[in-house]
Amino acid sequence: MEHLTFDYPAQRAVTNRAHVGVVGSGDLEVLLSPAQAMTAKVVVNTSVDGYSHIWKSVLDRFFTRYDGAAQIEINDFGATPGVVALRLAEAVEEAERGDTA
Repeated sequence: MEHLTFDYPAQRAVTNRAHVGVVGSGDLEVLLSPAQAMTAKVVVNTSVDGYSHIWKSVLDRFFTRYDGAAQIEINDFGATPGVVALRLAEAVEEAERGDTA
C-alpha cells in the first residue's frame, strides 16, 4: 500500500463536495471537498506501489485545466491513468453541479 501527497496552486474556492467511483478491482473512488486554503491537495491511497511518477504525470495534466481549491482523496485499487482522469473529471462535474455526496 502506498500513500502519496501532491499540492497544486488554486485560483477559486470550491464550495461543494463530491464522491464518485468505488474501490474495487481495477477501479478507484474520488472524494472531493472544499479546501481550507487556496490550494489543491491530493492524497492518493493506492494498492500498487512504485508508480508515483505516473500519478504525478496524471495529476499535473489534470491541474493544468482545473483551478479549484479542493481537498481530494483518491482510493485506488489498480485503476489505469485513463480511469483516474475520468473519475477526477466526474468529481469536478458533480461538485460544480452542486450535488451532495
